[in-house]
Amino acid sequence: MDGGIWVCIDFQHRKPGEKLEDVVIERRPYQYLYEDQSGRIFMNQETFEQIPIDNELVIGHEYMKESDIVEVVSDTTDGTILYAEMPVKTVLRVTHSEPGIKGDTATNTLKPATLETGVEVRVPLFINEGDLIQVDTRDGSYLQRVKE
Repeated sequence: MDGGIWVCIDFQHRKPGEKLEDVVIERRPYQYLYEDQSGRIFMNQETFEQIPIDNELVIGHEYMKESDIVEVVSDTTDGTILYAEMPVKTVLRVTHSEPGIKGDTATNTLKPATLETGVEVRVPLFINEGDLIQVDTRDGSYLQRVKE
């Protein structure tokens, strides 16, 4: 529509409707390998082909670390990468966080914490440096602490 490719996430039946051209897509798992000047390099898990994908096309790229598996969605007619998306939940290590105030656990107070990918999220006061936490890659919200 309007010269671009759009993804429908919800619809309402209305008359008159808008005519849209269908695009046949395929979803394949790719593993994030490394980053260089051409972008982030991913490997197709089935063919082992390596391709660069721009950060702007990766939903949740702020939470991605090497060896993560993402789902790459491409147009089957010409192979154009439409987008790639991280799993909804990922586990990351806290690399920096100020210590919580002892005894201040009765409230739902959050503090900033930097994760191993460099992104900052808000976590409960009991989370410390070195802890593994589960994060929602859609909005960066803290989900839970993970045991090693």
